[in-house]
Amino acid sequence: MQFKELKKLKSGTDVRGVAVEGELPVNLTDEAVRIIVNAFVKWLSLKFNKNKFRIAIGNDSRVSAERIVTAAKNALLSCGCDVVYTGLSSTPSMFILLKSSGWGVDASIMVTASHMPYDRNGLKFFTPEGGLDGKDIENILRIAADGGFLSGEGSYAEKSFMDEYSQILVNTVEGACGKQPLKGKKIIVDAGNGAGGFFAEKVLKPLGADTCGSQFLEPNGYFPNHIPNPEDKVAIASISSAVIREKADLGIIFDTDVDRAACVDKNGGEINRNALIALVSAILLKDEPGTIVTDSVTSDGLTEFIESLGGKHLRYKRGYKNVIDKCKELNGNGEYSPLAIETSGHAAFKENYYLDDGAYLITKILISLALQAKEGKDLTSLISTLKRPVEECEVRITFNEKSVDFKKEGAMVIEDLKVIARSDENMVLSPENHEGVRINLKEGKGGWLLVRMSVHDPVMPINFESNYKGGNVAAAKTLLKILEGYPFLELKNLKNITT
Repeated sequence: MQFKELKKLKSGTDVRGVAVEGELPVNLTDEAVRIIVNAFVKWLSLKFNKNKFRIAIGNDSRVSAERIVTAAKNALLSCGCDVVYTGLSSTPSMFILLKSSGWGVDASIMVTASHMPYDRNGLKFFTPEGGLDGKDIENILRIAADGGFLSGEGSYAEKSFMDEYSQILVNTVEGACGKQPLKGKKIIVDAGNGAGGFFAEKVLKPLGADTCGSQFLEPNGYFPNHIPNPEDKVAIASISSAVIREKADLGIIFDTDVDRAACVDKNGGEINRNALIALVSAILLKDEPGTIVTDSVTSDGLTEFIESLGGKHLRYKRGYKNVIDKCKELNGNGEYSPLAIETSGHAAFKENYYLDDGAYLITKILISLALQAKEGKDLTSLISTLKRPVEECEVRITFNEKSVDFKKEGAMVIEDLKVIARSDENMVLSPENHEGVRINLKEGKGGWLLVRMSVHDPVMPINFESNYKGGNVAAAKTLLKILEGYPFLELKNLKNITT
């Protein structure tokens, strides 16, 4: 396969493609998996200067998992690798096993496509240093196109890591709170038929929690109940209803491969996005002031909240690897930063290898839940002072047939908006911004808008936040008048929210 064709499978720091026949043709074929996995082994060989590796491979619940795992396993064996198949696994567990004694594993591969539709699948790679970045993936795809792979004979074994991984999480909570600190609490899990069902049985129950009423714990790669995505409104509504129905103290929802999570309080209220970031910030900053790194679309109310706790809020570029790398950079330069977190629910703790692990995120929240209960307080009391916007939304505009180079055109629009904002009395450029253009609005009771470019696609996401009802529509109308001057933009989605 040519590099141009393989590069279509690159999705940020992962490989992803269509894996099941349907409306779209399959491009994550057995052949594509074979040469990409072969290329990963060669990449490892060049990086670590050796030719023999022991590699673990696991998968989430997707219907194409067996096919992809088989193709990957055969590719590894053909390169002389010793293979350990871990079965149904979470993405974070595939990294943690590299840190666990007794496994002797050099690298790992997770077969997943996160929250994407059932017909997609992909490959995520880990070394003991962490997950690969986008440049690494591109290098692997170039190696795949060039060929010249290692060859040899390897061995094959099957061994699950999930029991050991679950016990690590249990030990983390009990180490902070004592034995069975959740006794008397009813906590339910919504796994969305992904890989997160283990959390109810193997983590919450040993901690003493009543998990009756948990839902969609059984793996089903067609995701028949709702998309396993903590950002999805239908998914959140489902767990919220379950919490109220079951009179639970807390609801937990994971994405397919458990690298993201969100919560619902005992009243069915969503603890997600800015509220989730605020909650975890409150948990961490009580011990030591530091910098919380987030993506670019977080609210002004969150900044005020973090600062009220003695912390600092740094908005950085969207993309969980971007915020994680920035967090690492700050700590490397001597500025304490305990958390890198996106509004999507990706949360990486300095204390946990900077790994975005939804299950570990929840263990930190469970610790706080137990400690707050000892003081007769609710978990949500930690974020009672968080100012929440009256309105928030995201609109994605695209480029039409008049577009020649969407990256250059998008960059031009963003620079023009900066010039306009500097001269408009109702606009103020955000003093610190690392992505696109963020404009604070003076009209009404205030708010902001952020215009940025998608990392890979011909799309300009626009985020709005307002402190008064109707503020987003007013801001969208103002922006629409400006953007109508660019013939290469398709503005239908923006127009839709102004009517």
